[in-house]
Amino acid sequence: MKVSIVIPCYNERDTIERIVEAVREAPLQSREIIVGDDCSQDGTQALLREKVSQMIDRVTYHPVNQGKGAALRSGFAAATGDFIVVQDADLEYSPEDYPLLLEPLISGKADAVIGSRFMGGRPHRVLFFWHMVGNKFLTLLSNMLTNMNLTDVETGYKAFRATLIKSIQIEEDRFGVEPEIIAKLARTGCRVYEVGISYSGRTYAEGKKINWKDGFRAIFAIFKYNLDRRRV
Repeated sequence: MKVSIVIPCYNERDTIERIVEAVREAPLQSREIIVGDDCSQDGTQALLREKVSQMIDRVTYHPVNQGKGAALRSGFAAATGDFIVVQDADLEYSPEDYPLLLEPLISGKADAVIGSRFMGGRPHRVLFFWHMVGNKFLTLLSNMLTNMNLTDVETGYKAFRATLIKSIQIEEDRFGVEPEIIAKLARTGCRVYEVGISYSGRTYAEGKKINWKDGFRAIFAIFKYNLDRRRV
């Protein structure tokens, strides 16, 4: 059983090497590490080519910046494992949680596992109140249309059976990919589990990229991919 770790990356010079090292140290028997660089401009690409590429299996480079969704498309296409884990490059999510994410998949109980920042007893850094409010609103809106009872639709930590996520056409280029994936998972009728994960969020000064425009796009994506039943 091989696990593909897909790391979407944009301007993460200060963290990309550390997250790759953490992934390499994670408790997995067999893994491949794929970095999808979305046209980084801060020196990340030079670091990937000169040092990090020797620590991973492959890197995909975008000639222009497109967004997280586009980086995930490239990473999913390159993955060859039985399971695929999405690992952001910014150190907000810990590879130490891989056993939690993968257990429902490995045991055959789940087809997709969502890592929630709002359930379980794992440690969480205390940050933005209004981000929490916005996330809960988006989660409620998504749940109303999918008829699911998730607690964290906007989480970046997800794991899938590779055949399942590869069968889903990812259309969103930016952060709208999160509710898009949830909507399309619900459409398939697959078995979705949710587990509590740790979370060490960043401030904007530390490099956080999501903003209010992404929140409005998430609302648009929730309606778009839940109401248009042709989109899978």
